[in-house]
Amino acid sequence: MRAHNSFVRLIHAEWTKFRTVRGWVIGMGVAAAVMLLMSLLGVSGSSGGGGGPAPAAPNGKPVNDSFTFVDQPLSGDGSITVRLTSLTGVIQANGPDEAPTAASEPWAKAGVIIKAGTNQGSTYAAIMVTPSHGVRMQHDFVNDIAGSAATVSPSSPRWLRLTRLGDTITGSESQDGTTWADVGSVRLAGLPPTALIGMFVTSPDHEVTTQSFGEQDTIGGPTVATATFDHVSLDDEGSVGTAGEWGHDEISGGRGGPPRGVASVTEDNGVFTVLGSGDIAPIVAGPGSNTVEQGLIGAFACLIVVIVLGTMFITSEYRRGLIRTTLAASPRRGRVLAAKAVVVGGITFVVGLAASTAAFALVAKIRRDKGQGVYPTSTMTDVRIVVGTAALLAVAAVLAMAVGTILRRGAGAVAAGVVLIVVPYILAVASVLPVGPARWLLRLTPAAAFAIQQSATKYFQVTSTYTPSTGYFPLTPLVGFGVLCAWAAAALGVATLLLRRRDA
Repeated sequence: MRAHNSFVRLIHAEWTKFRTVRGWVIGMGVAAAVMLLMSLLGVSGSSGGGGGPAPAAPNGKPVNDSFTFVDQPLSGDGSITVRLTSLTGVIQANGPDEAPTAASEPWAKAGVIIKAGTNQGSTYAAIMVTPSHGVRMQHDFVNDIAGSAATVSPSSPRWLRLTRLGDTITGSESQDGTTWADVGSVRLAGLPPTALIGMFVTSPDHEVTTQSFGEQDTIGGPTVATATFDHVSLDDEGSVGTAGEWGHDEISGGRGGPPRGVASVTEDNGVFTVLGSGDIAPIVAGPGSNTVEQGLIGAFACLIVVIVLGTMFITSEYRRGLIRTTLAASPRRGRVLAAKAVVVGGITFVVGLAASTAAFALVAKIRRDKGQGVYPTSTMTDVRIVVGTAALLAVAAVLAMAVGTILRRGAGAVAAGVVLIVVPYILAVASVLPVGPARWLLRLTPAAAFAIQQSATKYFQVTSTYTPSTGYFPLTPLVGFGVLCAWAAAALGVATLLLRRRDA
């Protein structure tokens, strides 16, 4: 109990020391002001994107919902069965001097789908074949279930079946139309009693991204997929649909679409040839997206101020010779360092939390007033980003203080803190390095902690530029933050050892 009281008094002494040094108090105020100012300047200079809001999925996420739909109503329970005999693709030309390329986009999709209606973003379930990822069952944009690795050709067709039983949709596949294997079953709570069911084809844009020293380039354009279906049957409470009953809807329509003068759906004696462009998938955040973490961009500038303050909290005592007085009053040097870590980390966390909360609220208001779309996040994600930003700053301050104890020189300690945290982050996210080295920097250095701010989600079924420069970190938020904590703990361990062994 006496030791506990002694440590509490030591913390109080360090707190008193901090609050009585005007420069440190002003410095913390500057750190908070810098975060707010830089965050507000960042959002004020943002264009906010354009083109209107994207369709929203049942869970509120922005989505692409564009495809060619050969459909008819299904009342109550029933199923659709088709045989898919071919799936090919074309990457359309980007200009008059370029010719289309005969190639399939890896996530082009052709299969059967049941959907609440033709409204974009409405609930759905589908089973499909893709050129490079085999058979998949997907529903409500973000959910993906893998089937077999089969591809489709005239010599190796694939049978697909989608069955509705109440709110439960089951997707099945077969090689011969006789022996079937279920790929998955899902529940669509928002599916109406009468839904649309049928065949669909879509093909996302083709993009190739290269990142080199100082720049990132993305080239590509729209694509078109062509699929051939036969043996099409619809079992609607015992009645089988015929070819003449099938309707045709273009859900939004992609940027590409079929070549001029070519029909997107043709039928000849029960054989359907369907062309489609677009995608049925979530929209991933990218450079042009307004995300929560972009609204807290001032945290990076605040971090530099915090590094300076963290090192000064210990190096100023070495510079003035006061460290001897401190250690004479508290001979247990490890406890002195622990108390300093608690004080500088605690103060930084409180100031950082107040600043990040204010920046979050003000940026959100400005974006609403400007009519800017914001990449949607859950309340828990918002809390994690705001609190995580404050925790990042706090642990960085402790790390800087530990480095200051090791080096005992303010300028050298500040430079070391910047090299450890700031420089790796800049090299990784500013496209200065190729993607591979950039990812390793964000795995191994304290800059990995910026993953705590990531709100964007990476989807296996969406091909995109998932790089640090577009806001995607190689580690999960908590693991990335753990890397910074490990660095701080190691630095504190070394600092404690050196503080005990050498003269003050």
